[in-house]
Amino acid sequence: MTDVNPANTETRNTKSECLHQFTTLEIIELMNEEDHSVPVIVKGALPEIEKVIDQAVAVMKNGGKLYYFGAGTSGRLGVLDASECPPTFGVAADLVNGIIAGGDRALRFPIEGAEDSKEMGAEDVRKHVTSNDMVIGIASSGRTPYVIGAIEAANEMGLPTAGIACNRGSELSTLVTYPIELPVGAEVVTGSTRLKAGTAQKMVLNMITTASMVKLGKVYKNLMVNVQASNEKLRKRTISIVQELTGVTQEEAERYTQLGGGDPRVAVLMILLKIKVEEARDILKKKENNFAEVMKEVVEDCDNG
Repeated sequence: MTDVNPANTETRNTKSECLHQFTTLEIIELMNEEDHSVPVIVKGALPEIEKVIDQAVAVMKNGGKLYYFGAGTSGRLGVLDASECPPTFGVAADLVNGIIAGGDRALRFPIEGAEDSKEMGAEDVRKHVTSNDMVIGIASSGRTPYVIGAIEAANEMGLPTAGIACNRGSELSTLVTYPIELPVGAEVVTGSTRLKAGTAQKMVLNMITTASMVKLGKVYKNLMVNVQASNEKLRKRTISIVQELTGVTQEEAERYTQLGGGDPRVAVLMILLKIKVEEARDILKKKENNFAEVMKEVVEDCDNG
């Protein structure tokens, strides 16, 4: 049955009408050509993305959390972005949350009908979200019932809401406080929104959490100072960060990092201020663990000029 009002992401791409006859190189050349448009489209939405980030930062500074709600690819991208925040920025596992229609099993297996239920979206919001939080709905079409239900429930709770849709004038955009629209157009494979639409969504999610964490002091200069040294690669990165910010030898950086319990911020403050572990931790605590704010009083700030 043909959709009488198909979203742009569901229309056919005239460049790929005979895709089954393309050579392998021709297929990937076309995909690459289509992908080139995505960063330009995202750039056009930067003013709207900025508003979402500023609101998210305000919510998190006030003790609230950020929640993504989505179905299918959109839901998986939200879960991915949320799950990468703790190891990258050293934040609590529940500061940024990804909720997918059908629950965690839907990350690997299709859950029939989950995305078609507004009630399920609303129920998941009421189950997980509090009055201090922010909700972002992610839906390529901008009309996924699960996401619409989630946003409607969040609105009823009086929460700040944002939407990431890949079509203009979508239902999702009309419902949220902060709409982000990424009109990527028809996909190489009709309706396969894991392609351009998914790429655009991933770029925006990267921006939202990365910029938010920078503003929250989880990044200093361009260094991942809140990194959790949970494997050998990250342990080496931690030592490198300590060296970068203090100029000590690798051996000294390793020693202070161990004394600081693997926290590069603690190690840096111990070295620069010639203080003990407890004193370094107290300084961080007084600044609500905002390392960038601490460093303003320790060294000269960046000069971008």
